[in-house]
Amino acid sequence: MMSPTLPLAAGLGLRLPHIREVLARQPDVAWFEVHPENYFGGGANLAALTAVREHYPLSLHGVGMGLGSASPLDRGHLMQFRQLIDRLAPASVSEHLSWNRTPEECYNDLLPLPYSEAALELMVARVGEAQDVLGRRLLIENLSAYVSYAEDAIPEGEFLAELSRRSGCGLLLDLNNLYVNEHNLGRSTQMALAALPRDAIGEIHVAGFEERDDGLWLDSHGTPVREAVWALLAQALMRFGPVPVLLERDNNLPSLDELLSELGRAKALLQEVSST
Repeated sequence: MMSPTLPLAAGLGLRLPHIREVLARQPDVAWFEVHPENYFGGGANLAALTAVREHYPLSLHGVGMGLGSASPLDRGHLMQFRQLIDRLAPASVSEHLSWNRTPEECYNDLLPLPYSEAALELMVARVGEAQDVLGRRLLIENLSAYVSYAEDAIPEGEFLAELSRRSGCGLLLDLNNLYVNEHNLGRSTQMALAALPRDAIGEIHVAGFEERDDGLWLDSHGTPVREAVWALLAQALMRFGPVPVLLERDNNLPSLDELLSELGRAKALLQEVSST
């Protein structure tokens, strides 16, 4: 099974409105990450992304696989994903610790799993199946959640660590999600970080969240990264060493220059860790 790796540097989530500008300017970004489902249909968007790939390493970050669904994995979805991998030769392939399918419907959302032994066994089997079809080691991302389950029996960090150990997958550590979950659900960010194995962390995400009037924090990816999340990034890099770091922004998309300016913060933190 292939397991290419990203540069130990800061990357940027590349959204469709910025692709043409990226091709024209070729900004100083170490790598870009995209949602592969946006390119399954081929056409002009995929042609543009293929051109980006000529200049930058790519990470494919899936949002539609629904690994934790009780329903079987969608083989058509997996094969389209595999075709994109074969075409783009990405440096990283990832998905979420989530479910989104029932026998009757596929939801356009990332829904949380209970942290139970049964859910862990299901995820181990599904990650193994997906890795076999894709021919790649997956990175699995921890999820933001707004409900907890009565079946929760395994702390979040320990669940992720055991999933990596049993399935051979790597982990994509989303620090914003940990921070949001600490506020919304009372989970300990520090306990989660302490439980994660150093050699499993293949990528780190930072993003922004919104504070709703009812007190709920929403993982919106629609605001700049908060100071507390930057502080968590500094802490995580000290614990895990230099790791590829991605700045995510999906909503209220600003100019490319504004994102590049914010990305400089991640570059500086990585440089600081690399030099100590």
